[in-house]
Amino acid sequence: MNVIDTLKERGFIEQMTHPEEMEKLLGNEKISFYIGFDPTADSLHVGHFVSLMIASFMQKAGHRPIILIGGGTVNIGDPSGKTDMRRMMGKEEIEHNVAKFKVQLSKFLNFEGDNAAIIVNNADWLCNLNYIDFMRNIGVHFSVNKMLAAECYKQRLEQGLTFFEIGYMLMQSYDFLYLNNKYNCKMQLGGNDQWSNIIGGVELIRKVNSTEAFGLTFKLLTTKEGKKMGKTEKGALWLDPEKTSPYEFYQYWRNINDADVKKVLSLLTFLPMDEVNRLSSLQDEKINEAKKIAAFEITKLVHGEQAALQAQEAASALFENEGNLENMPTTKIDGYINILDALILTGIAPSKSQARTLISQGGISLNDIKVDDINYVLNENDFQKGFAILRKGKKIYHKLEM
Repeated sequence: MNVIDTLKERGFIEQMTHPEEMEKLLGNEKISFYIGFDPTADSLHVGHFVSLMIASFMQKAGHRPIILIGGGTVNIGDPSGKTDMRRMMGKEEIEHNVAKFKVQLSKFLNFEGDNAAIIVNNADWLCNLNYIDFMRNIGVHFSVNKMLAAECYKQRLEQGLTFFEIGYMLMQSYDFLYLNNKYNCKMQLGGNDQWSNIIGGVELIRKVNSTEAFGLTFKLLTTKEGKKMGKTEKGALWLDPEKTSPYEFYQYWRNINDADVKKVLSLLTFLPMDEVNRLSSLQDEKINEAKKIAAFEITKLVHGEQAALQAQEAASALFENEGNLENMPTTKIDGYINILDALILTGIAPSKSQARTLISQGGISLNDIKVDDINYVLNENDFQKGFAILRKGKKIYHKLEM
């Protein structure tokens, strides 16, 4: 099967620059393609997950992934969806983040073999560009009128768009041209918010090199309501186990809405589509079996089978009274504290006002007993087993230890 057919079947593709030409190319040749990541943090997160899966499917089909780390463009920052200019990052911080990325990328991509993935950093070619030469050779191919009509810039015009930021499209387009020249890279992949930037690179290569270049965008990972997946009470759902524990990671996918099961199984696992369709067609209580499989498969992919098994066992201890509690998120406290402070300390509530609201609505339990007093102070009776269990709603648990 042509990898395009696989990506279509699983629901990845949003837009393609030249659909018929791309299908023919990927069906007849093994190409190099690239996906870019800005190293703004020391870990990838769930927002990057779809791009990692697409890169993996492409590599399994024989194509070579080029992972571009935006060590240069990160200092400008894509203005798409942003209200402020991005903070400047130092070279050491960027290099540290790149090293962390490679560990996570290796879970999805093979860095050895005939079509081994490679990692490149655009700081290597962007940071020493001559401004006059760049504008004469690259800037001349871009229409300002056309750029300002692009969605990524249009959203910022009312708030104020700096010339510094408007250069982002030129930089990203030049990345594609550079990779085309050095590695014969013929395709760029990115989220649907990158469409304007990707078109810029495709058109630049066709103008400058008179060769074919292609772009493909994929759907962002959103719920049925259109909200981005991967947001928790503590913030982003990270792929680094030090930032988001395998248990918390597993629990997130175990608790998805019924309507999102098919999307998650299709985009974030390698299960065959026949099995995806079977699992997502389950009804009522049986759909929970599909959620368990999704949680296990996704956690195994990111954290390994052993961590996935431990997370599954810990979840079973809570939902099915079996296994143990060792892998539950745990917070140590120095003494008996107020219930509001406990909720904030564990990340179950981001503020005292929200903690009060949760309690007043009956959403908080301590050792399976509903808490109705916002002034309640934990005491030795709550720790008779050596620990206490806080619960929000039916599915979010946190262990407290002294």
